[in-house]
Amino acid sequence: MKALVYEEFKTHILKDIPVPTPTEGEVLLRVAACGICGSELESFKNRSPRRPPPLIMGHEFCGWIEDPNGSVIWKKGQAVICNALVPCDKCTRCQRGDTHLCADRQVFGMHRQGAFTQFVAAPVQSLIPWPEGLEAKAACLAEPLGNGVHMTKLTQHLSAENVLVIGAGPIGLMALLAFKSLRNSKITIAEISDQRRETALQLGAESGVNPSSTDTVEYVMEQTGGEGVDLVIDSVGAGITNKQAVTALRPGGAAVFIGLHENKATVNSYDLILPEKQIIGTYAANLSDLSEAVRLMSEENLDVTSWTQTFPIEQAKEAFETMLRPSDSDIKGIILPNNS
Repeated sequence: MKALVYEEFKTHILKDIPVPTPTEGEVLLRVAACGICGSELESFKNRSPRRPPPLIMGHEFCGWIEDPNGSVIWKKGQAVICNALVPCDKCTRCQRGDTHLCADRQVFGMHRQGAFTQFVAAPVQSLIPWPEGLEAKAACLAEPLGNGVHMTKLTQHLSAENVLVIGAGPIGLMALLAFKSLRNSKITIAEISDQRRETALQLGAESGVNPSSTDTVEYVMEQTGGEGVDLVIDSVGAGITNKQAVTALRPGGAAVFIGLHENKATVNSYDLILPEKQIIGTYAANLSDLSEAVRLMSEENLDVTSWTQTFPIEQAKEAFETMLRPSDSDIKGIILPNNS
């Protein structure tokens, strides 16, 4: 089978490798589509030790059961969506329901073979049905949209009438869609790219600001009469955006950190304590979040694809390189390993 192999730091090669053999509790999937995640791009660009080569990346995927391997749940040919995470289902975190925070979790494309390839072995506990009528290029994005759904659940105890989303990359746009649909939030988007900012407005953001020409916090304060917003979603994760996220909040508001651009943040404790602001970290999604994301795409027709690009497996290397050095229109790349 063809696979995009991360052979060594800074090097991807498209090559033929053996089809994997599923072990007990796994099925073999024929991959229909796999999204290229920003975390993979950052890992490649920064030689991250979290994804050491040799490796096949890819954790946002859907496919068809090629070999059920004795499964009593799934049959050959069934369409499924796979979560990025494989929990142990035994540890304390799993037992309390936090399977996405499992102490011994495995991540596709990090701890086990990912889906930038034509076939992948996947544990049955990480699969949910892929509804008929949902395109593959949408179904594979249940995982990143599930991240957005997860954020709405983490903040359900807080008001979300006015929300600032920093960054209109894929996760920022997924957060926008989730909060618009599930919390009926009014969204302000902060994004330096004119085209990405326009995409966010087309997806339902009420207003947008270009941080390269207008101070984001000043803009938010003007829009809210000096009060600040209820929630800020920082999908960038730079030191400066972390700080902006906290500063743009109203007293009693919360900043949600999901971006992983930098592993540092400087926040003055008085700026949190005196106005009783919160910082919430968020990571990944569980099967419940994925199922809700699939429902939103299937029943509410959320637009998760008009701003994406698809590539056959033969162009997988070019797809990854395009997203590493994107133009304004290059927001999300999706590889279709079995498109021919």
